[in-house]
Amino acid sequence: MDYQTRVNATKEDAVKQLKEEFGQYSGFIFTDYRGLTVAQITDLRKQLRTKEAACRVVKNRYAKIAFKELGHDGLDEQLVGPTAVIMGKDAHNEVAKIVADAAKATGDKLQIRGGLLDGNFLDSEGVIAFSKLPGRLDLISMLMATMKAPVQKLAATLLAYKEKLESQN
Repeated sequence: MDYQTRVNATKEDAVKQLKEEFGQYSGFIFTDYRGLTVAQITDLRKQLRTKEAACRVVKNRYAKIAFKELGHDGLDEQLVGPTAVIMGKDAHNEVAKIVADAAKATGDKLQIRGGLLDGNFLDSEGVIAFSKLPGRLDLISMLMATMKAPVQKLAATLLAYKEKLESQN
């Protein structure tokens, strides 16, 4: 007997829709959401929307096909059991922070399995560590403060020298 998966238009459309949706995002965090209440999932989705991210409960078989068609192989271990995929366009560490905080707040009912962030696969510990990094805007402000410091010191030195000359006159 030949056991082939039956393909019908509904399944093809579902995979096509997932592929289009996944194609809009550059970062994915895979979670097990069992045990979360509707209110907790709604709160998580609301927080994610502030960072242009989304949470989607997926059918694993369809998600595997969609990810393979997008060129993301090796995600089969992440897509087992009830799966919610957190998808983000930018600010991946801020999205990861929201998910890590939600996991902690729910008593680990939301379990992080791993993530695919900018083409790099991270395990659950990697996603949590990534969530602790400063955000893009924080890094830019740190860089600007570092660049501004020598100019401030020079201005303060020149002002002190000017005041010293004026006090001698």
